[in-house]
Amino acid sequence: MTNIRPFSLFPAISDNMLSNRFDQIDRLFSQLTGSKPVSVPAQTYNLKQIDDNHYELTVSVPGYQESDLTVSLKGGRLLVEGKKEEKIQEDNEKWLHRGISQGQFTLQFDLGKNVKIEKANLSSGLLAINIEYELPEEEKPQMIAIENKDNK
Repeated sequence: MTNIRPFSLFPAISDNMLSNRFDQIDRLFSQLTGSKPVSVPAQTYNLKQIDDNHYELTVSVPGYQESDLTVSLKGGRLLVEGKKEEKIQEDNEKWLHRGISQGQFTLQFDLGKNVKIEKANLSSGLLAINIEYELPEEEKPQMIAIENKDNK
């Protein structure tokens, strides 16, 4: 179940990479006890306001390439998805710890109807998405001239 929230800086996260039973039980136990879960199922991001109409959303995606990521906008909903195929461990590899998640993730932001994605850039494990709010002419404030009838 995915909840969609307005663009209030809190994305709805559909976390497929932590869908095994252990992680589900871990999260449930953490909610009941208030302790921090062993595995935190959150994709980190920043949101910066550039000016009145422009914003930059930056999502941390370490290890993902452009081909592993999709950014789409439909009906005012921004969808950022990452899918990376798990590399098969070779016989000579001996991992002591694997903490960098390389699975699947989905972030959804409900941006509203007057939004446009200008561009998306991937650099050093950070996906930056430039967002522009386009206010239609009919919704912009209109200045009304005031006439002074006494000066005629």
